[in-house]
Formats: sequence, C-alpha cells, structure tokens
Amino acid sequence: MPTTSSARLAALTVAAVCSAASTVVLSAPAHAQSVRVHDIQGTTRISPYAGRQVADVTGIVTGVRSYGSSKGFWMQDPSPDADPATSEGVFVFTSSAPKAAVGDAVTVSGTVTEYVPGGTSSGNQSLTEITRPKVTVVSSGNPVPAAVTVDAASVPGRYAPDGDSAANGSVNGLPLRPDRYALDFYESLEGMNVRVADVRVVGATDPYTELWVTVKPDENRNRRGGTVYGSYAAQNTGRLQIQSLGRAADFPEANVGDTLAGATAGPLDYNQYGGYTLVARELGALESGGLHRETTRAQLRGELAVATYNVENLDPSDDTFAAHAEAIVRHLSSPDIVSLEEIQDNSGATDDGTVAADETVGRLIDAIVAAGGPRYDWRGVDPADKTDGGEPGGNIRQVFLFNPGRVSFTDRPGGDATTATGVTEVRGKAALTVSPGRVDPADPAWANSRKPLAGEFVFRGRTVVVVANHFNSKGGDQGLTSQYQPPARGSETQRHLQAKAVNTFVRQILDVQKNADVVVLGDINDFEFSTTTRILEGDGELWSAVKSLPRSERYSYVYQGNSQALDQILVSPSIRRGDGVEYDSVHLNAEFHDQISDHDPQVLRFRP
Repeated sequence: MPTTSSARLAALTVAAVCSAASTVVLSAPAHAQSVRVHDIQGTTRISPYAGRQVADVTGIVTGVRSYGSSKGFWMQDPSPDADPATSEGVFVFTSSAPKAAVGDAVTVSGTVTEYVPGGTSSGNQSLTEITRPKVTVVSSGNPVPAAVTVDAASVPGRYAPDGDSAANGSVNGLPLRPDRYALDFYESLEGMNVRVADVRVVGATDPYTELWVTVKPDENRNRRGGTVYGSYAAQNTGRLQIQSLGRAADFPEANVGDTLAGATAGPLDYNQYGGYTLVARELGALESGGLHRETTRAQLRGELAVATYNVENLDPSDDTFAAHAEAIVRHLSSPDIVSLEEIQDNSGATDDGTVAADETVGRLIDAIVAAGGPRYDWRGVDPADKTDGGEPGGNIRQVFLFNPGRVSFTDRPGGDATTATGVTEVRGKAALTVSPGRVDPADPAWANSRKPLAGEFVFRGRTVVVVANHFNSKGGDQGLTSQYQPPARGSETQRHLQAKAVNTFVRQILDVQKNADVVVLGDINDFEFSTTTRILEGDGELWSAVKSLPRSERYSYVYQGNSQALDQILVSPSIRRGDGVEYDSVHLNAEFHDQISDHDPQVLRFRP
C-alpha cells in the first residue's frame, strides 16, 4: 500500500490523453488559438475549449508537481478578468518532471482537456488541464500572484445546486454561482493560488500524507474539534483537503482538533480522493489541540456491557494485537460481550483456501490476558471461501468474545456457513435453533457480504440474543463533490435489503417472546439518520441507542473531514424501557493519525 502522497497521486491521475474513459471531450479539435486562462476555464465546470488546441497561453508558475503520474505545474494569469466565476489558474500536465519553476513567466501551447479523476464512471467532476504542452520560459523570479483567501466569510453556506434534470442531474453545464454555492466557489478557484489561515484539523493525517481542515470553525463542531455529519443536508461546506508539494517526511502528523497555525497556501487541485484539495507550497505550523483517547467506565455488577469493535482486517501477521488488547482492556474496560468485525482468516490476505480464524482470535485473546484483561472465550462461524467480500483472500467475518466469568454462551450445534439459524420457543421463551448461527445466509441481500452472526448469551439468569453485523460498504457511491448533485448512493440498495432481513429476524424473536432482550450491533456502514437505520428499527422492533447521545457526539468514523456514525448498537423495546441504559461512543481511533483501526468502538451498558 502506498505510504506517501506521491504514491497515492500515482494512482490518482494518469494522463487524460492516455485514457479516453477518463476524459470529457465536448468539441472537435480546432486550430490553435491564443486565449487567456480565464477564457479556457470559462463560467461552467467544462471548458469551452475542451478538446481544442490553444497557443501562447500566458501565466506565472505557482506550483510544480514532479512526483507520481500527475507530473506538471500550475500557472496563473496575473491579470485577471472581472468575472468571479472564471478561474485564473490551470494545471499543465507534462507527464514527465516539468522544467518550469515557481515564479517563471511562461507561455504554453497544447490541448485543453477535461480529465475526470477516477474515470467517468466515478461521477467525479473533471479537472481542466492543458495537455501535450509546449512550454516556453519567458523570465524567472517573478512574484507569484497573490493567494485568494478561503475563509468562513468567503465560502457560501449552501453546498451545491441541484443538477440539471436534463443532464441526469449533472451540474457540469450550469453557470457557476460562486457567491451562492460552496462547490461553485471552489470550482471558480480551480488551479489558482489559494490560502487558508489558522485552520482546525477535522480529519487526521492519513498514510497518504493528507489531512482535512475546516475554514468554518463553528460549522457543526463537536467538543473534540471535529465537524459532525448530521444529515444529508449538512455537507459541511468549510471542509478542505490539504496535501503538500514538499517532502512527505515534512508533512505534519496531525490529529483532529489540532491547528495549522499561520498560512497554508498553494494551488487548488481536484482529485478523486476528496475533491477540492489545497496542494500546499507553504504549510502552517502544527499546534496540538491536546486530544486524548477516551476511556469508558467499567460496568457495575448488575450491568451487562456489550461492545462492537471493527478491528480493520486483523490477521495473525499484524503487529496491532497488543494495541487492540489495550483498547479493549483499558479504554473499553473489558466489556462482557464484544462483537468484533473484520476478523480475517489464519492466513490473512493470502488467497489459499483457508477460512478458519482460530489463530487470529487466539492471538487477540492472549494479548488481552497479557494486558491485564479476562481470558475471553469466543464463538464464530467460518464463511465459505471468497463469499463474504472484504479484502480478497481474507474471508473477514464477525466473531463474539465473551467473558465466561460474567456471561455464559448457550451452544446449539449445527451452525455453518450456509445453515440459517431460526427462532423457536423453549419453555415459553424465544430461543435460537442454532447458536452460534448465521441469519438467513442464502438471502441475496448477503451476496458477497458478511452474514450476520447470532448467538444466545445468559447474564444473571436472563437470556440476551446478540446479532453481530457488518453490512456492505459505501464503496461505489458518488462522492460529495460529484458532478451529480445530489450524489447517488447506489450501495444503499443492498444495505436496505440487509436491514430488512435483520429486522425480520428480530420480529420473529419478538413474536415468540414480546419482552425478549435483543441487541443488534456492528459496522452498519450507514448513518443513524439513514433509511438503512429506519428499516432496521422497523415499527419499533429496534432502536439505535446512539440517538441517546447529543447530536454532536454521534460519530464513530471520520471520512473526508466529516465525523459520522457508521457503527451502531440497536436494542429491543425491553432493553430500551429498562433502567440504566447507557451508551458510549469511545473515541480512540478515528480522530488520530496513529489509529490502529479506522473505527471507534461502541459500548452499551444495561440491566437485563
């Protein structure tokens, strides 16, 4: 996996001229003509010169990218026009290390191209470029055009216009209104030298040396410094990705809540991994916000503590077992039951037919003991090889850890990859026919996705049915900066079917025993306000307990600077109506650059 911005950009951009699938050409090539940068950029997202030859385009070089596949430089016209919709900057794609330097006055001739990072099927907007360039350096050492300040006052509060219904919802052909919409504002600065100052980090530095900041410090802020994603109508317009034109080793290791003090300035780019990105020629100084990993309290004698924790493709070759054990023992205070998601088989990503995960789970249990925790027992059902999605060869699945000193597991044989557990009545109470067992694994809803794992636990004489889930991912959805507005969320279709299947299973339990204690938990891969969650909740069969938290605390994951809830614990009415129900989203991973998982665990305490 690449570990630098250079390596990531190598995957990000290839020459538009080499990939027709990634190129928008709206007109036939014409004879070269002399134009200005703002003429090339035009007043919509698509250049009026796309596909045409241009000659002697003048500008000052504002940034040079000499690494990755997207080698080239940005140039800007120092004599702007009066139209705020037309950008004065443009990227010149050279394919090899450019010879131009910052401050050079240049003339460029070449082909205007609309390059779509990620390909046209991604739905991304396009980046206006000049390709196959002939570059002439006229002079050197010129002052770089003054950076445009991007701040709370300049970025509009509305995110994007609705797309043109006649163009399948695309905004490409709409006139830019930079005074009204945030995406139009950023587009009007594409390729230009921009500047932010004293900005708060809302997405920690990742392995690709990039982070996210906000220029709107009060926009949906939470107490830990993040920006909460609370609805599809709250797109958090102040978020901006930061990369650097400097050495990867010099990039700051920032956590959420830190500050890039002073100026961060450079060209405004657009890429497939976050849309509008300030590629910094000058980086602000990192100032710590003092963020600490959270610790939840220990459960009381009469409380059952149930947790969900996505351990991000854990396999025996990983070096994170001690850190995960520390998280479970110290920060989660050794819950009685832990649903683990993304447990890989014993050979990890090696595609060799292995499906057993006893070595993976055993190493974690031993590490927990070494960290001072209990010796957990565990239950799981191995998937059939290559049927449950995730990293190829990894055969990820959910497993239950449980503390046998506090909880017992009711074993009912017969569970395997293809056998469905059902619901029966035993002495007037609901019981599973197979425990542990999978919920309706033959349902098409679970095609190439993790099947739910159900198990019966007994705590102080009371049976609790727990259903561990890992719904299909949001991969393939159009990004928030898509050319299609509002963006399509095609992955929801399968999650809706999965939610319906789990809700149906819970209803079967409640039909047998109205007051049954049922906990449905895991990586739902969707938000607490989503249709997926509403289908899971049904007609009151379940309730997502994250909703008991203040809105600013409802998050377990940080994506593109948005703090959002993907991991949830839902409970049946008997638990919701009970005394002392307490929910905690334990923030120990998602906000930190040195995270051991990209998910924060969730803990529910209640008295069965």
